[in-house]
Amino acid sequence: MGSETGTGAALPDLPESRTEPDGSVVIRVLSYNIRSMRDDVAALARVIRACRPDVVCVQEAPRFFRWRKAAARLARTSGLVYVSGGATASGPMILSSLRAHVERTEDVLLPRTPGLHQRGFATAVLRFGKARLGVLSCHLSIKDWERQEQGRLLLDRLAALDVPHAVAAGDLNDRPDGRTFGLLAGALQDGWATKPWGREHTTRLGDPLQRIDAVFATEGVEVLGCGVPMGLPGITEGDLRAATDHLPVLAALRVPAS
Repeated sequence: MGSETGTGAALPDLPESRTEPDGSVVIRVLSYNIRSMRDDVAALARVIRACRPDVVCVQEAPRFFRWRKAAARLARTSGLVYVSGGATASGPMILSSLRAHVERTEDVLLPRTPGLHQRGFATAVLRFGKARLGVLSCHLSIKDWERQEQGRLLLDRLAALDVPHAVAAGDLNDRPDGRTFGLLAGALQDGWATKPWGREHTTRLGDPLQRIDAVFATEGVEVLGCGVPMGLPGITEGDLRAATDHLPVLAALRVPAS
């Protein structure tokens, strides 16, 4: 397991993306709160590229003036393509590599509480050869009662994708001992708890240690490693500090052929 204090120690290898002889695929899924790209976008793109993801679940994507142009810029500089979300999901967004074939997408706005931010889900069904994967990117409420209801809606929406295997990833605004995190972890595999790799805590370096960002997977998806990729080749502490106020979560998953 990697160091909690810095990037000096090399991480154990995380499996690379590949297609297995039986048609199953190993993919890398990255979850990243990018704070509306208000920080160093070049550093952000370097971090994403170094992770070599097949799928990126973004939170706090640009939502206002020329947001599509900003989303396209991030995809281009990260070596990815835009799939779904952004302003149309009130922040969550999905990017992918060219390896993924997009079967369908849907952006979902959640019931809004007056005085609180509008929340939503970006969702997609992606195909990697013979394997199909539902994907949901989320950023849940800062209010406990609203967040718990959104957690229930997340599980409903994931089931509604109607695929045998799916992942949900995002900024939960909740810790593993919280009600909503527990709700999701009770129904899905919590990537870090299942196969820890890298660093656990996802808050900004120097802030109080908390794990509030996570990648979850449905039964049947094999978690091969999940955590913050501090120490991964190509990722520097300087870029992590400059890119945004969250740390990314990277997971390697094996998805069976459908």
